[in-house]
Parts: sequence; structure tokens; C-alpha cells
Amino acid sequence: MAISDVKEYTHLSEEDVEQLGRELDAIRADVEESRGAADAAYINRMITVQRSLAAAGRVTLLVGAHARRGSRPAWVAGTAMLGLAKILENMEIGHNVMHGQWDWMNDPEIHSSNWEWDTAQPAEQWKHSHNYVHHQFTNVLGHDNDIGYGVLRMAREQRWHPLNLGQPVYNALLAGLFQWGVALHDLDLDAIRKGRKDPQEMKRQLRQIVRKGRNQILKDYVVYPALSGRGWKGTLKANATANLSRNLWSYMIIFCGHFPDGAMHFTEEELEDETRAEWYLRQMLGSANFEGGPVLHIASGNLGYQIEHHLFPDLPSNRYAEISVRVRALCEKYDLPYTTGPLARQYGQALRTILKLSLPNSMTAPDTPEPPSPPVERGRRADAERPTRRTETGAWSRSRTAS
Repeated sequence: MAISDVKEYTHLSEEDVEQLGRELDAIRADVEESRGAADAAYINRMITVQRSLAAAGRVTLLVGAHARRGSRPAWVAGTAMLGLAKILENMEIGHNVMHGQWDWMNDPEIHSSNWEWDTAQPAEQWKHSHNYVHHQFTNVLGHDNDIGYGVLRMAREQRWHPLNLGQPVYNALLAGLFQWGVALHDLDLDAIRKGRKDPQEMKRQLRQIVRKGRNQILKDYVVYPALSGRGWKGTLKANATANLSRNLWSYMIIFCGHFPDGAMHFTEEELEDETRAEWYLRQMLGSANFEGGPVLHIASGNLGYQIEHHLFPDLPSNRYAEISVRVRALCEKYDLPYTTGPLARQYGQALRTILKLSLPNSMTAPDTPEPPSPPVERGRRADAERPTRRTETGAWSRSRTAS
């Protein structure tokens, strides 16, 4: 069910919502004031661990490629280390650095304006499609293109098309090729199809994507295999396996945070005169957590705390666990849902939605009773049609060069 008024849906008065906003602001202020050496040590340690894993994986693969005996165990070990390094760089480091979570350190190497991550999408385009579009307009139909990534129908309000029958196939392809799907995300293919995309901006973005994608392909599938000499096939397969592992993992983590039961959608009416407190409330209703231990949370970029991440996307990820205790208490205080569950269950619910919504609404029943609502087209608005950006979602800027 898409919600058009979060205050009415939650039965909270305007005063209640504003008080909730003040209490969430207090959490933000407490964390901002307490950031310090321990937080800086955490992100520096993560970067050291990630780079050490990547180097160890590369060396192990190189040694194994030239070894006469024991090459198989070396391949397995090297591939595992390389895959984990790519996951850490993508999830706990790159994603969070580009949100500006560590900008307060004033370290030029670990700053959102400088970080370029080890994946196919250029950082500038990611920061626009993710920091601005997704985080500001989380789960708002017609605005947030992360609702299905322009490929999948993920809400009953989205108009059904016979092509949706192929969703199980599209979903499998999206999962396996996730970094390449994300690389095209900011192009806004729907706007291109409808002739609404500025041709010059499209060409500029395509040049960025081609250059970044080319460099990724050369690095993983030409340079490193060439360094392995006669063992080049093993290195190429290891790099492909590590990339596939990263793609599948990041896809699953993201879908678990946005599409399980309980993660709600909204109509664009909700954006009208939306206050900061109402934006907070929408983030709480539109996100979902999953449960797990410290290792799982680090490997997932601490996105098991997706609710906390959407409330405070620019606060250090290592603080989300402590923040979650206070957020959960506020949900109990205001009788708000706090959607969480085991990782397998959260993904199972998301997958069920993908399969279910491949069919017309007339052939399936809603998970919860809901009033009828008109279908919504999946095309998103242009930036000029959007409200002013909230700076806490993370910085972004469009390059004015021909790069």
C-alpha cells in the first residue's frame, strides 16, 4: 500500500511527529559531538584490512599460477580473499565514504569528494542517483528509481506490463550483473526512452561510464591475468568469481533493506510541504533491517541497520548499532513499526514480492488489506522538478567538464 500521508497512517498528531523529529535530531547531535579517534581508527583499520586482503589475494593467485603443485588450494584461497576485499571496499568503505560519513576527519584520502570505488559506476553518478535521488525520495513512487531499478515491478501501484512476466529472469540477471546495472542507473533509461534526457548530459555520462567500465575490465580481465603468465586463465576466472560474489552479495543486502514486508511505499503527495520530521518518519517506514553478528554487519556495510542508515546516512556506519537501540526505543514510544528479521527471511520476502508482482494485480492478492489506488508510471522526475536537497543524505555535484 502506498501512503500519501504518514501522519494519518501512523495516527500521530503533527505535534507528535515534530517531537519525534526533535528526538532524532538529538541522537544526531550526540553522535556528531562524540565522533573522534575511535571512529577514525575504525575506518582506517577497515581500509588497511581491505587492502591487505586484496594484496594477499593477488599474490596468492600469482604464486598459485606459477606453482607446479598446490595450485587449486591457492586459487580457492586467493579468490576468497579477493572476493571479500571487493565486498568490503564496495559496502563498508566506498558506499559509506561517498555518503560523507568520514568527511569530518578532513582526510583528503577518505573524503566523499575524492573517493572513486572499485566498481563500474562512476562515483559522481552514484552520489547523484543514490545520495540525492534515492535517499531523499526513499520509496516515493515516481521519484525513487531504486524501486525495481527501472527493471522490476516492486509495488502493486506500479502499472503492470506483459514484459513483467520475465521478472524472475530479469532479477537473476540483475543480481549477477549488479555492478553493471548500477553503472547505468543514473542515466535514467526511462527518460532517454521518452526523449526527456538532455543529449549532451547523456553523452557526458556515457563517456564517464565507458571509461570507468573499460578500466575495470582492463584491470581484472587483462592486466592481472597477463601478470600470471601461463596461469592467466585461473586468474581471469578468480577475478570473475570475486566480482560475481560482490555483485550477488551487494544485490541481496540492498534488496533486504528496501523490499521485505513492512518496507512501505509512498505517493508523491507525501512530499508536499514535507518537514524534516516527516522526512525522518518516511525513512523509518520505508526501510527494513536484518539481524546478525558483527562480522555480518561489517560485510554488509552495516546496512543491516538500514533504518538507521536512512535516518542518518552521513553518520559513521560503526555507530549504527548503538543508534539502533535508541531508534527502536522511539518506535516503541510512538507505536511505530521497526521492521527487522533474519537475513534469509528478509530476502525471501523480497523475492516473493518480485515473483508475485510479475503477474497482474487481478491474479494475486495483496499481502495486507488496502484501498484501491490508481496505477503509477515508473518514470522519475527531473532534478528541476524535485524539492530542495537535504544535505545530510551526502554531497554530490555534476561535473561541468567533458569527462
